[in-house]
Amino acid sequence: MSHKSTYEVKFRRRIGNTDYKKRLALLKGKKPRLVVRKSNKIVTAQLVEYKKEGDKVISSANSKELSKFGWKLNTKNIPAAYLTAFLCVKKAKGKTKEALLDIGRNTPTRGSIVFAALKGAVDAKLNIPFEEKAFPKPEKINGKELEKYLSSLEEEKYKKLFAEYEKKGIDRSKISQYFEQTLNEIKKKYGED
Repeated sequence: MSHKSTYEVKFRRRIGNTDYKKRLALLKGKKPRLVVRKSNKIVTAQLVEYKKEGDKVISSANSKELSKFGWKLNTKNIPAAYLTAFLCVKKAKGKTKEALLDIGRNTPTRGSIVFAALKGAVDAKLNIPFEEKAFPKPEKINGKELEKYLSSLEEEKYKKLFAEYEKKGIDRSKISQYFEQTLNEIKKKYGED
């Protein structure tokens, strides 16, 4: 004889991965959320609206998609995070004008990947509360700092640490140009504003 449980969990969220207090505070704002998540390889940005029957994704982008716009570099760095959130907001095509930042279990650290994504969303004309001092420096966002670091490395060390860039034919003195080209391609496809 089989025994059937009388208790049923309606919406199962990842156990231990959701801060319900934080989530409730965000939902009480009654605005869509800009959900920024990072894994070991990519950054994901989504505009999500709360619905009683389950969250509805308005727009979504991950840093792997940037390759369609000419991005050849790492998909989990500050320039990639900025471009991913910028792309996510542009894909929404005005479906939402405002949002709240949802960083989940990420620690809010000034100048981090999640705040680079926030800066990308703000620059894409999403009305979202922010503090200017939380954003990474412009030279970190546009890749100039990375370009400077890579150019300072000796040839042998560069080839050892960045063999992937060598294979792809990436010119380490043009990182900021790759950033600008990718940003311009996104704007070309989805419009300036």
